[in-house]
Amino acid sequence: MTFDTHVYGKSVEDVIDSEVMRQLNKSNENLIGNFHQNMFKFVGGGWEVPQTGLDGFDVENHERHIFAEIKNKHNTMNSSAAKSVHSHMRGLIQGDTRACCYLVEIVAKTSQDIPWKLASSPLREDRQERLRRISIDRFYEIVTGDPTAFRDLCSVLGRVIDDILEEDPNVVGENSVLKELKLEDGDVLRTIFKMSFGSYRGFDDFSFSK
Repeated sequence: MTFDTHVYGKSVEDVIDSEVMRQLNKSNENLIGNFHQNMFKFVGGGWEVPQTGLDGFDVENHERHIFAEIKNKHNTMNSSAAKSVHSHMRGLIQGDTRACCYLVEIVAKTSQDIPWKLASSPLREDRQERLRRISIDRFYEIVTGDPTAFRDLCSVLGRVIDDILEEDPNVVGENSVLKELKLEDGDVLRTIFKMSFGSYRGFDDFSFSK
């Protein structure tokens, strides 16, 4: 915050607003992932969203032997997490000869439905074909049979959100961070330093050098 205010000539208020939005966006990414996952509850045809558990997937269809993990972006997972998910799927397809597992990416590099290969975990060709990496548009097509189902969702999403907000405007909260900081001390930046480092030596009477 100190660097942003001095180097970029931003006001403390602007920096705080930007940080609040950054934190909200991090939370929103998780919530949007939950939104995409829970959509499948309402499709019918055997699609389920199981409760969180060690053995469960984000989306399952036991009638069609399809199991999926949903990720927000193609680069969401580090190598360790990718190996863990891959291993989980690998174990399932080895135990169920009809099972097909998908790593579903909402924001993929491109529209795709390809075998998900890890050099460290090679699979027999027949099994590799059942462990796949797929973009959300292709997965929606598998679920609904409609190749443009994801596009159709995107096209109405804004209108649906507006309808919800019209019914309950309180869904959107107020950003009160700046107001609360100003109640503590007239100097917002000094307040943040004292709140962050109040137990550090010398910060009990912290002030800026003139």
